[in-house]
Amino acid sequence: MLGIIGGSGVYHIEGLENTRWVKAESPFGEPSDEVLIGELNGQPIAFLPRHGRGHRLSPTDINFRANIDALKRIGVTDIVSVSAVGSLREHLAPGTFVIVDQFIDRTFAREKSFFGNGLVAHVSMARPVCGRLGEHLYAAAQQAGIAVSRGGTYLVMEGPQFSSLAESELYRSWNCDVIGMTNMPEAKLAREAEICYATVAMVTDYDCWHPNHDDVTVDAIVKVLLENADKARTLVKHVAPLVQGDAAACQCGCRSALQHAILTAPEARDPALVAKLSAVAGRMLKN
Repeated sequence: MLGIIGGSGVYHIEGLENTRWVKAESPFGEPSDEVLIGELNGQPIAFLPRHGRGHRLSPTDINFRANIDALKRIGVTDIVSVSAVGSLREHLAPGTFVIVDQFIDRTFAREKSFFGNGLVAHVSMARPVCGRLGEHLYAAAQQAGIAVSRGGTYLVMEGPQFSSLAESELYRSWNCDVIGMTNMPEAKLAREAEICYATVAMVTDYDCWHPNHDDVTVDAIVKVLLENADKARTLVKHVAPLVQGDAAACQCGCRSALQHAILTAPEARDPALVAKLSAVAGRMLKN
């Protein structure tokens, strides 16, 4: 089942049928919103508004653990994260989609793991994005005629304020390509939940490093946002059948990320935490 996390504009897809909003439950608290479940050419798809409908939640206040856990519980196996970002590179102009493959996590006020005292696990984040899913997104963008760049590093900042000029220049010196506030710890939690995860970073503007930054108007940014939402809907329509028809998906390494990650001995595990992890890690905690 394909899950989409992003803004409300992504969900108004022509051809999406049998839609219903479902209240998703999670022992980790309240998700950002209900989940919109529908069918696109017979394929089930779930949409979760990351900031809630009406954009109620700031990046710091998003309950990322509840969001990922809830999607896992309704059967989502692949997540496409759609996120607005600023560009740190001249060639990544507003309107460009970037299928990122790396993150630098600069957030500091968020719960970043499902695991903890009483049940310890360490998953690999060396390659934090599902390469298989990323390739499907890149192919779908090309099919749809969307300007797309394959690969790049996404700097995730805490926010809600934007960068200072000094910070922007620092991140450019680190060879980061785009900057945003939402994909961490989302990607880490998806990996812990053994869900394939990939990001579509939609460039809305150049970050404050650009010499013409002060010339950018709010109207211009809103125009790009609306155009990006339209392209994101098109991208979802093109990528859905590629994900659905991928016979190799069940062998993807993302889906066995916990295989050797849990270190706590069975007799030392906290029963309460084990119960909370029934969806995220149930495959590994049955015995």
